[in-house]
Amino acid sequence: MRLTARARFAILQTALVLAAGGPGGSGVDLVLASPQIFTPETLSRFDVVSLDPRGTNRSNPVVCSTELMLQAPNPIVKSKTEFDKAVAYSKRLRADCRARTGPVFDHVDSLSAAADLDAFRAALGEEKLSFWGISYGTLLGQQYAERYPRRVRAFALDSVIDHTLDTRTFMDTGTWGAQNSFNEFVAWCERDEACLQHDGDVRALWNGLMARADRGELSVPGQPGVPLTPLVLSWTALDHFYSADTWRPFSELLADLDSGQAAAGRLPSPLAAKSAQDVTPNPFQVFCEDFRLPVHGYRDYDRHLRRLGRIAPDMRYSFLAVFPVFTCLGEPSSIPNPQRELRVRTDTPLLVAGTVHDPSTVYPWAVSTARQLGRSGRLFTYEGWGHMVYGRSPCTTGAIDAYLVSRTLPARGARCPAVPPSTGLRNLQKLVSPLPAVPGWTSPF
Repeated sequence: MRLTARARFAILQTALVLAAGGPGGSGVDLVLASPQIFTPETLSRFDVVSLDPRGTNRSNPVVCSTELMLQAPNPIVKSKTEFDKAVAYSKRLRADCRARTGPVFDHVDSLSAAADLDAFRAALGEEKLSFWGISYGTLLGQQYAERYPRRVRAFALDSVIDHTLDTRTFMDTGTWGAQNSFNEFVAWCERDEACLQHDGDVRALWNGLMARADRGELSVPGQPGVPLTPLVLSWTALDHFYSADTWRPFSELLADLDSGQAAAGRLPSPLAAKSAQDVTPNPFQVFCEDFRLPVHGYRDYDRHLRRLGRIAPDMRYSFLAVFPVFTCLGEPSSIPNPQRELRVRTDTPLLVAGTVHDPSTVYPWAVSTARQLGRSGRLFTYEGWGHMVYGRSPCTTGAIDAYLVSRTLPARGARCPAVPPSTGLRNLQKLVSPLPAVPGWTSPF
């Protein structure tokens, strides 16, 4: 029988499931933005679909007392008393979130979400899934592929989470990524006149600002009574390293902070804007069900912070390496989805895409995840900067498109050279891979 063009198209059309980062990114919002993210070829090949993972956004979100979240302590504790109060606060917040969220609170881990994804697949009428996940969303893809290997068509894991990391390795590799990105910014300043510190010493300027923050001499622009701490300063730098197109704005911010002319709204501010609400979403509790990162008292925590200072002499630490461990202090000894090695056996290997200078999901995590996958994985490398591989260049986009559309894998060891990112991609990153919501602070990202 000869098929009509419409019938042939119907046979080819299938679903592409998207998974946003975070935790806390919205898959639904990601679908709405998909025309800005994907190429026309990919959009014509797939019905782009997604869901909000349980515990987030429209899917019974984890919520907590706004008043209690406003009491969040500084993660850089300096005494046993402060540490003990932080542990007590984390336990109190977790109990409050559980009471306000309901029974689903204890089941918002990514492994449980993988079962939801398979129910989603069945509802779509798909025998196998195609999947593109970014950042924290890659954990959902990994665990689905492990649990349902025969239902995998093509899974692209962009900027991957490594689910084998213990407390020390998680903090060390994340902090190494922050310092690596800072070093790349310094190198750009030295070679490019677009950097306002091109003829000076940007590293000395930065360390001077951190020292002033230590002494309490800096305040959040527009809010004289709110101190600009070293952690918030480091956090702001990390945001600007998500893409090289924000290096120039970061250079401008450093100059403004040094002169005292920084404009309001360019740094984090307290959660005052949300204080009128009784509850505030707190999707980062998902992380505490996926990762058990124990800290054995104040001395252990202090040793971690001191070691991070040696790994990152300029940045001192990565906010993304410290905040998750701090948030999950005092978590139960048993969690639903603790770390372990992947055991995946699929017909089509998963594509693991990593950026060499990613400040968030660092490149060693991509290497580790690909190693765990073995023959069921293929590492694909972008040699540039920032968080998110897809859309960085025709080389990266073409390779991932070819994999998703026709399951054509890049050659072993394939790498794409660095190119300047686009501002449009930077804006999309706020949606596809938001930084975690921070109790007591609104994210500037």
